[in-house]
Amino acid sequence: MFEKILIANRGEIALRVIRACREMGIKSVAVHSTADADAMHVRMADESVCIGPPAGTESYLSMPAIISACEITGAQAIHPGYGFLSENAAFVQIVEDHQITFIGPSAEHIRIMGDKITAKETAKNLGIPVVPGSDGGVATLEDAEKVSEEIGYPVIIKATAGGGGRGMKLATTAGELETAFRTARSEAKAAFGNDEVYIEKYLGRPRHIEIQVFGDGKGNAVHLGERDCSLQRRHQKVFEEAPGPAITAEERARIGKVCADAVAQINYIGAGTVEFLYEDGEFYFIEMNTRLQVEHPVTEAVFGVDLVREQIRVAAGLPMEFRQEDLEVQGHAIEIRINAEKLPNFAPSPGKITQYHAPGGLGVRMDSALYDGYSIPPYYDSLIGKLIVEGRDRPEALARLRRALAEIIIDGIDTTIPLFDALLAEPDIQTGDYNIHWLEKWLEQALE
Repeated sequence: MFEKILIANRGEIALRVIRACREMGIKSVAVHSTADADAMHVRMADESVCIGPPAGTESYLSMPAIISACEITGAQAIHPGYGFLSENAAFVQIVEDHQITFIGPSAEHIRIMGDKITAKETAKNLGIPVVPGSDGGVATLEDAEKVSEEIGYPVIIKATAGGGGRGMKLATTAGELETAFRTARSEAKAAFGNDEVYIEKYLGRPRHIEIQVFGDGKGNAVHLGERDCSLQRRHQKVFEEAPGPAITAEERARIGKVCADAVAQINYIGAGTVEFLYEDGEFYFIEMNTRLQVEHPVTEAVFGVDLVREQIRVAAGLPMEFRQEDLEVQGHAIEIRINAEKLPNFAPSPGKITQYHAPGGLGVRMDSALYDGYSIPPYYDSLIGKLIVEGRDRPEALARLRRALAEIIIDGIDTTIPLFDALLAEPDIQTGDYNIHWLEKWLEQALE
């Protein structure tokens, strides 16, 4: 087992990894920018190293600085958290070249799944169902028209190297295709330096379902059920739950086995998430995230596992602590993402926290790096906390979420907490009858 692990991240996910290390008796090293000198992850780690100025490109994304921090502190492994360098194959290769263990999948698997066309082809070859669409990149408008006619409108055009909704455009008719195609390519070029796009059938009322998988790198893998992440704004998740309100036990077992068998075939190591659009009982692969997800706590809650502990164990060469037959869903869990943003326009709202009180009680978990007097810097993602609740069933989890929202205090800045107060009053949320378009439509009506 490792004696010391460096966490190449910040905020609540850095704290999450530090806590797992502490429980396992492993020393932790925090890295931080000058803007994060007083951050909670720096305070809680056993050691800390300043790796650069506030800008992420010069600190948390600086590969030489992170490798140097490992060498200075003697850290034997790096946990990347999520975001930043967590899915950067070049970084993983550099880490391995320096005889440091990367706590996550191989550079090859990150590279394969990081390109959406290659990922789709790989998934198809592994027996995972995919959305009907182009076999690869679509280079010309003529090719786009041909593919779109074959699969039928509406279609969605996506950037091959895309993410976060950038380089993604909808064409509901043939007349809209040219503008959508050219706009998607232009956005993709600006955002990712790569204007390649592909085309998929657009589903009208799908849910966003993701399957948590875990492999030991030796041909063994399991699935830990699904999460429903359909409530999204601009393709960014805001509300996640496990198990999915629309998924049956039979569907869970079926698609879970498909995903577990697929990652076992490629000797995948660590945590991963296979993401699908789900409609009318059918699952359609959209991408795979080769890292820990923001919403991993809801899976931990219903399966009673520590995914970060397990990541560390398999990276150290130890076997997984559970088999598929050991994993059964118990109860229901919901996570909401609390952002430092001002409603109704979701404008960033950094600033000083004048008072902070985390909710507590049975079935409530608050993952956050906030504290009284902490100044949220303006340089990074606006996520400042994740409120996770669990209950014996979905109604009990919703009741605990209402209670926890009434207890939480975050003063000094604007947050998205009022959004969730409003959502919980909606009948569709209470019954779980929503899809990936629901929140955007609801927000449009709320702002009218």
